[in-house]
Amino acid sequence: MPLNLPPGEGPPSFPDLIATAGYRAMAAALRLGAFAALANGPLTAPDLAAELRTDPRGTGLLAEALVAFGYLEHGEDGYRNTAMTTKWLSDDGYSTVDRFWATVLFESWDDLEESVRTGRPALDFYAWLSARPETLARFQGMLSGHADHIGPEVAEVVPVGRRLLDLGGGHAKYATRLCAAHPDLRATVVDLADALAVGGRTVAEAGLADRITLRAGDYDDLDLGGDYDTALLFNVVHGRPVEANRALLERVATALAPGGAVVLLEHDEHCADPASDAFARVFSLNLFHGQGGQVYSAEEIGTWLTGAGFADPTTHPLESAPGQSLIVARKTPEE
Repeated sequence: MPLNLPPGEGPPSFPDLIATAGYRAMAAALRLGAFAALANGPLTAPDLAAELRTDPRGTGLLAEALVAFGYLEHGEDGYRNTAMTTKWLSDDGYSTVDRFWATVLFESWDDLEESVRTGRPALDFYAWLSARPETLARFQGMLSGHADHIGPEVAEVVPVGRRLLDLGGGHAKYATRLCAAHPDLRATVVDLADALAVGGRTVAEAGLADRITLRAGDYDDLDLGGDYDTALLFNVVHGRPVEANRALLERVATALAPGGAVVLLEHDEHCADPASDAFARVFSLNLFHGQGGQVYSAEEIGTWLTGAGFADPTTHPLESAPGQSLIVARKTPEE
């Protein structure tokens, strides 16, 4: 948690150094299971070390650092979680997000300078994920959970006909929700096999295997088919360079029937909220480093859409996810 250090005359990087160390200490506590161990009440450093099977002195020093950042409190009966730690980090809820981002920031950013130096990603993000099954599972779980959270609002905005194409929606949460709400709708979800393994379970549990087709592969290479009424590209274009996005949108336009709609879910390039704005900028750097993409403005995405044969791109900010928006455009009818 931020210390809110007052501005001083020292190096401007010093508060960031402290904050980074605090986040790294929090990540160590998550990985060791410290917050979960304290969920049932306070423990002294030796007792906490015994619970975690860690060194007592190191455990005490870690706990003291966590006290400084507001993750723990220290009293006569030992260390205990603060109210905010209990709410967010003592179970498998939001702690999954922090475990994912801590791994990304403290492991995958080792070659960030090389990406900036060369202008090419020094890391293949999805190959990096595949080599770390636990991190991959957290990533898929984050996307799936976010889809559950924003799904009701998304369903109100997405125009639906009889055929839906979902590119990159491997967890199949959007296709499942839309098919459940529209009995005549059939969907095809295209994604990599690892992601579709999650979607397969979602579709089966919903009893929609006869209406949702899962296609494993790279949507840049597969024949997408045609005559779809709607195409979803959720969290897709920010992971790709500009020219790749233009080419993909042209292929999507070909796959849609005249008047069909494409819907993109993207982070906003700039937000009024300082924390959301800072996250978008850091996320953009992470996308550049691992995939060659970035967070693009709605205006730039709109130029790609009109260039691919879509008309009147409209941005719908999401109330359920401030800092993210749906962008909807329709394929220009053939004359």
